[in-house]
Amino acid sequence: MIRAGAPLSVFRYRDFTFAWGSTSLVTMGTQMEAVVLGWFILTLTDSPFLVGLISAARMGMNIMALFAGAVADRVPRHHLLAIVEFLMTAFAVLMLVLIMIGQLETWHIFVIAVIAGMVRVFQMPAAQSLVADTLPSERINNGAAFNNLGRNIAMLLGPLLGGVLFNSFGAKGAYIAIAILYFLSGWVALYIRSSGINVSGSKTAESESVLRTMIGGLKYVKSHQILWATLALALIIESSGWTFHTTLMPIFAKNVLDVDSTGLGLLLFAFGVGAVVASIGWAMIRDLKHVGKFMIASVVFWHASIILFATSESFYLSMAILTLTGAGFASTQVFLLSSMLSNSLPEFRGRVVSLRSLAIYAFAIGSMTSGFMAGLWSAPIAANVVGIMGIVLVLSLAVVAPKFRNS
Repeated sequence: MIRAGAPLSVFRYRDFTFAWGSTSLVTMGTQMEAVVLGWFILTLTDSPFLVGLISAARMGMNIMALFAGAVADRVPRHHLLAIVEFLMTAFAVLMLVLIMIGQLETWHIFVIAVIAGMVRVFQMPAAQSLVADTLPSERINNGAAFNNLGRNIAMLLGPLLGGVLFNSFGAKGAYIAIAILYFLSGWVALYIRSSGINVSGSKTAESESVLRTMIGGLKYVKSHQILWATLALALIIESSGWTFHTTLMPIFAKNVLDVDSTGLGLLLFAFGVGAVVASIGWAMIRDLKHVGKFMIASVVFWHASIILFATSESFYLSMAILTLTGAGFASTQVFLLSSMLSNSLPEFRGRVVSLRSLAIYAFAIGSMTSGFMAGLWSAPIAANVVGIMGIVLVLSLAVVAPKFRNS
């Protein structure tokens, strides 16, 4: 029997609480930055393609993800997390300085986005591995749900704050807030005591080369159908559904719904409401079962709502539909993280999660493609292509990976 109050006891674990806080703060900062950069580029250039390209640039260095995962399996993860988040603060401050002195040009934005993305690729394997490192094995699924709840609360507030700050104070005001959030996330990470390294007690990872550590991670995932299928699903959603609320949403706001940056923030706020409500629901379940089946169903629901959104020309109807989209998105993220952490050994978690980061590299291609389709045809057509592609691919995956769909 599920007890509603029991799941909240994960916050009795001190290190999990600090890891959760750090992840929530840095996610709010990245969500704000995504909205601010997308709108900034659109106002500077009026180019949907460049909106897609800046999103791709932020993720472009995710090719380093497996290396980042190997590092996260060899060094104290809480120290790595703090370093990454303080470096993100430095890049946000650099953007702010260039804005304040009036020297910021479009190419500066792209260069900083690429370099900051190279640093940020180390954040996910460190932060998400710490969810499992700081909890007993029977609480990992519950911790994964609360981790996603924190991220989705940030997704709820970040875009709204980013849109309002940009509209009221310009890029300068928005980047002051972004830099503060990144700094706070690094500061909170300093209070985590659990390193998450060599939890198995083995010294193998310390003696072997980073390359062998990376290869070992690939072999481990290849030998486990649930893991490789989960990561394949991540590849699917990054190239389809993720591009909708990042790349396509500013274009819908400006060209279809005729609203300003505050309106864009409200649209993404509605998306965040749906995400938070769904995350709360799953977080209140102490022991999630049938994760594979739920994951497939949530992806189908998510992409079907994208197709429905493409039919709307009403701002308020679009907001209502986006709450459903956010619910499907958040549910998928909960099951994805639960599957990865529950089905991998502690000494491989950094590399498994890093492959999830590597899957985000598909977002770069999907983002540019979505922006190109929106510019060539229209945002609704691009959204229909995204929705249909996601549904077809995830159902195909369910057919070829029976252990995954039955997990």
